[in-house]
Amino acid sequence: MYREDSTRYKMFSRRALIIGGGQVALFGVLAGRMYQLQVLESSRYRLLAEENRINVRLLPPPRGRVLDRFGAPMAINRENYRVLLIAERTSDVEATLDALGKLIPLDEDDRIRIRRDVRRYRSFVPVAVRENLNWSEVSRIEVNAPDLPGIEIDVGQSREYPIGADASHILGYVAAVSEKEQTGDPLLELPGFRIGKSGIERLHDDRLRGKAGNSQLEVNALGRVIRELSRQEGQQGEDVMLTIDLAIQNLAVEKLREKLSAAAVVMDVRTGAVIALVSVPGYDPNAFNIGLTREQWKDISTDPYTQLSNKAVSGQYAPGSTFKMLVALAALEKGVITPENKVFCRGHVELGNARFHCWKRHGHGWMDLNSALQQSCDTYFYEIAKRVGIDAIAEMSRRFGLGSKTGIDLPGERSGLVPTAAWKKKKTGVSWQKGETLIAGIGQGFVLTTPLQLAVMTARLATGKAVAPHLLRATVSNEDVSLVPPEEPSPIKIAPEILRIVLEGMNAVTNSERGTAYKARIEEEGMAMAGKTGTAQVRRISKSERDTRVLKNHERPWRERDHALFVAYAPYDSPRYAVSVVVEHGGGGSAVAAPIARDILWETLKRDPSGSSIAEGAIAKKVAEKKA
Repeated sequence: MYREDSTRYKMFSRRALIIGGGQVALFGVLAGRMYQLQVLESSRYRLLAEENRINVRLLPPPRGRVLDRFGAPMAINRENYRVLLIAERTSDVEATLDALGKLIPLDEDDRIRIRRDVRRYRSFVPVAVRENLNWSEVSRIEVNAPDLPGIEIDVGQSREYPIGADASHILGYVAAVSEKEQTGDPLLELPGFRIGKSGIERLHDDRLRGKAGNSQLEVNALGRVIRELSRQEGQQGEDVMLTIDLAIQNLAVEKLREKLSAAAVVMDVRTGAVIALVSVPGYDPNAFNIGLTREQWKDISTDPYTQLSNKAVSGQYAPGSTFKMLVALAALEKGVITPENKVFCRGHVELGNARFHCWKRHGHGWMDLNSALQQSCDTYFYEIAKRVGIDAIAEMSRRFGLGSKTGIDLPGERSGLVPTAAWKKKKTGVSWQKGETLIAGIGQGFVLTTPLQLAVMTARLATGKAVAPHLLRATVSNEDVSLVPPEEPSPIKIAPEILRIVLEGMNAVTNSERGTAYKARIEEEGMAMAGKTGTAQVRRISKSERDTRVLKNHERPWRERDHALFVAYAPYDSPRYAVSVVVEHGGGGSAVAAPIARDILWETLKRDPSGSSIAEGAIAKKVAEKKA
């Protein structure tokens, strides 16, 4: 009996020892784990706990402004009153929207978007119903707030363009970020955040956008906000100062406004600074920021006068007689003519079975180079183009900025076209014909230019240097101002005496009584301009039409009328500014485009924006404002 008790005792003791040892080991592991969690990794888990309690949200920064060369605002920010819907605070979203729709306009597109966002986000996340409310709409909503469960008013910032459509093709517009534009940047994922979509807003979006701020919010286990713990506002984007002078820009718009479709460019011939760049009709960039309805977008996108197109840099037109200076330069340089050589104009020339007509039906008689430029004799330029050939004309054209992009700091520029024999063979498989050289000699046929290229060409003619256009003048931040110095243009490889001969011809166009633009001259002493008219056909005139004169230009349908062009620089003796004007289907360059260009150039000379010390002072003033 004793032995049995002893054996049982020993077995119990061993079991107790094993169990006790296991317990000690278990508690040792637990103690070690607790030490690891509470001592060794305490900072990590404290951070995780804080992240569960504190929600850090990005705050969109104020967008930088766009200013003209004198500091006048072109794109700014303003307060944006918007109405939000918090779905969890209403038992019936549709009923709330019905009640709200009696106070402010809500179309079906708005309702579709709101329903989609309500389904996409958690019920306590605010959904934007309408933005850019006026004070009357805000007041109506606030007064009726008790009957609008789930509705609240919020204040943010919105982009505003004070000058509306007058510089829309320069500035572009901002709009919500599309899925394709998401790059992983959390800022782009913020509801309602907008980025530049075109123009300067797009090109300089990164510097205008600024840096995001943050808000630390205390939230509960469901993620609902309890209170804001701290807030750090975003850093405003840099201001972008352009070379544009708003006064000249507005004047150019006013001069072209009555035209259905037109463009104009004003440049400083010494630096390439673009003083004005106009495309008519424009569009209101504020509408894109607010949000377009389907009907509004349809009206804009199908506009027959293409208001979304920046005709100044992307419109491609036959240059007409404004191209004749380059033909003359090519012929002089090749030695196929001298200024004294004369060509008899009887109203047409013949080449094989084809007849090429001069604009003056019965001809100009004997023409030398100066008189041919002065009176824009087509017959003279048919003859010298035939002598010099298309390839020499093309080579000279490229020196003066035609046939390739100018490189202006603006999206959407097109290159135009200066044809060669090799280009046509490659493009069409057909050899170049002599008749095509004659047509190119008066700026028709395959030759295409943009209004910007014509302004660059004129600036290079006036200076003999490879002037390049630019729009950015300076960037202004809280810390500093960064001027963008223009590149020093290099001389164009052209003999000065040859260039002078052609410039004398341009002077005769505007300042000789028989010149095609004499009526549009600047009469102020020391301000005389030199220029060249151009009229570009958009359709071939048949022999029967020419003989019978069935319809005059202004009697044809609008799209069949000639384009009106004019290029000029001034003062003639000391060039400062160049201008180009293209009026689509406007008729004659001398009657339509020249007076417009004269008025724009004259006002630019009087203001002399590039020479004004006010522009320099404007930069210093904006720096002081930013630092304040």
